[in-house]
Order: sequence, then C-alpha cells, then structure tokens
Amino acid sequence: MGEALLQARLEERGTDAVVASAGFLEGGVPPTEEVIDTMAAMGLDVSAHLSHQVTPELLDAADLIVAMTRQHVIDATLMAPDAWTRIFQLTDLVRRAEAVGPWPPQQPWSEWLDAVGEGRTRTGILSASLSDDIADPIGQSAAVHTASRLLLDDLFTRLADLL
Repeated sequence: MGEALLQARLEERGTDAVVASAGFLEGGVPPTEEVIDTMAAMGLDVSAHLSHQVTPELLDAADLIVAMTRQHVIDATLMAPDAWTRIFQLTDLVRRAEAVGPWPPQQPWSEWLDAVGEGRTRTGILSASLSDDIADPIGQSAAVHTASRLLLDDLFTRLADLL
C-alpha cells in the first residue's frame, strides 16, 4: 500500500521521484485480496505488484528509507549502518519534517534531511515509543485494511506536501 500511496501523492504534486517498497520477508509475493480491494476503493490498482526483499544494496542506494515500525528502523540500520541518516519511521519522519518545514528545492537534499533528523541517535531508537508503529494489516479484516490505508494515506499525503 505504501509504495502506491506515496507514488500517487507525489505524482499529484508533480514531484518526480522513484518510490519502491521492500520488506524483510521473502519477495515475490502478490498483495492479498484485502489490499487489492482497499486500494481499488481509491482508484489505485496494485494487483500486479510483487513484494521485494530488502537488501543492503537497496538501502545504500536510497535517498530516503521510510519504515513502518521501530523494529524496521533497527533492522535496516543493522543491515546498512551507513544509511542511518536516511532511515526514518514514517510517523516520526512526518512529525520531524513538519517541524522543519518543506524541503526547499535550492537546498541540498542531504542538508534538509540532516535538519529533519537532528537530535536522533541510534541508541535513541531502541527506547523510542512503540506508539509510532504502524501495524501490518495482513491477516486482518477488510475494515482493518481500510483503516491502515487511511492512516498511510494521511501520512504520505503530508509527507508529499513536504517533499
């Protein structure tokens, strides 16, 4: 859901970006019917999507890595330690970016991202609140999938506005 939602919100704003998703489970898995249905309800077709497994190379190549949970941030950081300054939990990223303000195109991306991440520490993520985690709706009801989509859409819309 995340890849399709962020890509759609960025395209609506004319932002040229490549959005890709990857996870820690095995790749090559299609979306569930619940995911396909909840995304179709907002006009997005994800039926042909196949999951990808995250690799150190993917993390190292990314300009921004957005994770759904604190544990994903930890796992990604362990997998690609040099990518730490580009790995954020989605809820925390949006909160921090809104405090900093939109990325001015004349400012180097890395400077803006450094400002967004100011004060973060690798050890701090270990004690961060789990309340920012976005639960995976897989195996849950259609209503849970819809609630997840609405939450993700809100966060990705706000993030797209800042990018």
